[in-house]
Amino acid sequence: MNTSTTVEPKRAALATPATAQELLAVAADPVRWRLLAALAGGPRCVCRLQPAAAVSAPALSHHLRVLREAGLVTAHRRGRWIDYALAPTAAARLSAALPAAPRNHDATAQPEATRGADDCDDPAA
Repeated sequence: MNTSTTVEPKRAALATPATAQELLAVAADPVRWRLLAALAGGPRCVCRLQPAAAVSAPALSHHLRVLREAGLVTAHRRGRWIDYALAPTAAARLSAALPAAPRNHDATAQPEATRGADDCDDPAA
C-alpha cells in the first residue's frame, strides 16, 4: 500500500509585475532564502531543514507553506514525514521575475557611476 502523496503548489505562473514582485518578496525573506539554498542540494525531509532555517518548528512550517503556495517548493508526504524539494520551475520562475536583470552580464565590469574621474569625458568632472 502506497501512502505517499504530493502536495501541489497553488500558484504556477508569473502573470503580472505584481506577481513577480510577490514571488521575489517570498524568496527574499532570509529564512526562506536559507531554505531554498538548502533545497538546492536536493530534496530534504522537513526534519533536516530545521538546522538550515534556524527557527522553531511552527515558524519552519509557516515558511515552507509560504514557499509551497508560491510554487517554489513541492512537498511529498511519506507516511508521517514530509520531504520538500525545489519545484522544477523554481529557478526559471525566479529568473523570469527579474526582467530588467541582464542575462550573462559581466560581473567584473564597472558601472559608469563607479568609474574613476580619469574615465569621464566631461571636462567639468
